[in-house]
Amino acid sequence: MKQFKDFGIKPLTKGLTGDKIKIERILNREITIHDYRVVDSKFEKGCKKCLHLQIEIGDTKHVVFTGSSILMETIQQISKDQMPFRTTIIRENERFEFS
Repeated sequence: MKQFKDFGIKPLTKGLTGDKIKIERILNREITIHDYRVVDSKFEKGCKKCLHLQIEIGDTKHVVFTGSSILMETIQQISKDQMPFRTTIIRENERFEFS
């Protein structure tokens, strides 16, 4: 009988690694962004989106989840082949921005 590994099936999406961290804990700190994805939110009705960020602070990887449309619009303008990159997330007039 075959085993699942014999089929050679690989996941279509790569998982993000690290402990979840709240965006407030990384504000105004330099971080390295390794990857991201924008998905439908599990908590909002309708088409609300959620940004998943794979970040690193020092030598520790974390995952950040946010509904910030500004961060989503901005990061989608960066091609994946330009990652990783360093940035700081700031709060400007009650919204989050990369600086």
